Amino acid sequence: MIAGIISEPAFENRVAILPGEAAVLAKMGLEVLVEKGAGKRAFASDKDYENAGATTAARNETIARADMILTVNPPLEDDINSFREGQIICTVLNPVENKKWLDMIRQRGVTLLALDLVPRITRAQSMDILSSMATVSGYKAVLEAASHLPRFFPMFMSAAGTIKPARVLILGAGVAGLQAIAIARKLGSVVEVFDVRSAVKEEVKSLGGKFIEVEGAVEDAAAGGYAVEQSEDFRRR
Repeated sequence: MIAGIISEPAFENRVAILPGEAAVLAKMGLEVLVEKGAGKRAFASDKDYENAGATTAARNETIARADMILTVNPPLEDDINSFREGQIICTVLNPVENKKWLDMIRQRGVTLLALDLVPRITRAQSMDILSSMATVSGYKAVLEAASHLPRFFPMFMSAAGTIKPARVLILGAGVAGLQAIAIARKLGSVVEVFDVRSAVKEEVKSLGGKFIEVEGAVEDAAAGGYAVEQSEDFRRR
C-alpha cells in the first residue's frame, strides 16, 4: 500500500504525518509518498522525510499513486476530480461544515476515514486526535492570553514594591481546560475554574485551581461525562 501525505491549505501549519511517523509506516511495509514542501510549515523538510524512508513527489503524482491519502483538513475541492474510485482519504472530516465537500467526494467512490468521528473509548485512545489537539489548544490559549494581558501572570516582588499575581478564569474543565489550568498555574497566576459538571471538581483542585460552584446544574449520567444543555434559570445564575 502507498500512503500519500499532501500539503495543507495556507491557513494550516500542521502536516498529517511527520518524518518520525513516516519512518514507522515505512517499517510496517508501506511506501510513503510525500508532496514536496508538505511539512515545511511544520518544520519538517523534504530531506527529513527522505531520510525517514519516504519519497517526495509533486502533488498530482502523490494523489495519483497513493492508495490512502492522509491529511489534517479535507483536500481542496480542486483536487476532488484527481481522486479515483477505491482510494481512501484519512482526515479530520467535520461533516457538518464540510457537507458539500462530502457529497462531492462520495460521487468519486472514495472511502473516507474521519478521525474526528472515532469513538472516544479506551480501545481507540491512540487515535483520539480530539483530545490530543484539545491539549494543545489549552496550552496555547494561556500563552496567547499571557501575551495580550498588559501585566504579569506571576507575583513579582522587588525593592520598588510588589505586583500581585493575575487572576485567570477558565470556563470548562475538559481536556483543554485542564491543560490551561496547569499552564496558567505554572506561570504563577491565581486560577479559578467554572464547569457545570461537579465531577471535575477534584481534578481542578488537584491542579491547583479553585472550583466555582453554581447550584442547580443539570447533569446526565447517560452523557458519558460530557456537559449537557442547562436551564435558563441556571444560565442567569
